[in-house]
Amino acid sequence: MIDPSSFVLYLGACLLLAVTPGPGIFYVAARTLAGGRAEGIASSFGNGLGGMFHVLAGALGVSAIVLASAELFTALKFLGAAYLVWIGYRTIRQARQEADIALKGGIATPPVGAKRAFREGTLVEALNPKTAAFFLAFIPQFVNVESGNVALQFILLGSISVFLNTLADIVVAFTAGHIRDGAASNPVLVRRLRETSGGAMIALAAVLVWAKRPST
Repeated sequence: MIDPSSFVLYLGACLLLAVTPGPGIFYVAARTLAGGRAEGIASSFGNGLGGMFHVLAGALGVSAIVLASAELFTALKFLGAAYLVWIGYRTIRQARQEADIALKGGIATPPVGAKRAFREGTLVEALNPKTAAFFLAFIPQFVNVESGNVALQFILLGSISVFLNTLADIVVAFTAGHIRDGAASNPVLVRRLRETSGGAMIALAAVLVWAKRPST
């Protein structure tokens, strides 16, 4: 089905890409610093589910249609960017509100919660047209057309990439979680971390807006 030598090369490339800092890793780190380890891990799995959406869409040819249309590509990237800006703004606003509560001796509730973080992670990744572009440009190079079942090979290879990316995101979530735990006794520092995280999400939105549609 898939050529063994090509598969080994594919695994190596996926591992390298998974540990290379990119928007997904930065988003998970920001989400963890903003809401804690549980939210970071939930966001990691959400990103993974969003990635699988692109894998399945790519296998069915939907992503190719979106990328071939300048209007659809632009609409998708602006929708994703707007969603990131909203999350970033909300993170900064809640950071300030809950820091004031903590300084006054009150008990602040978690800013989002794992379930919502999972849903947001899924939407952020699903609305990222660059992920679709990556899968459509990268995976076909390792598909063995002569053996048939091209869609199945695409799904298998894409699933491996998503799994490795999710694993890397989880490691980042644990690491960022340790940083946040160390600052937990200092409400002002926690506020600064969460404000920075919100700003990072808004910055990621700017990066997404500047994304260009691949030439066809």
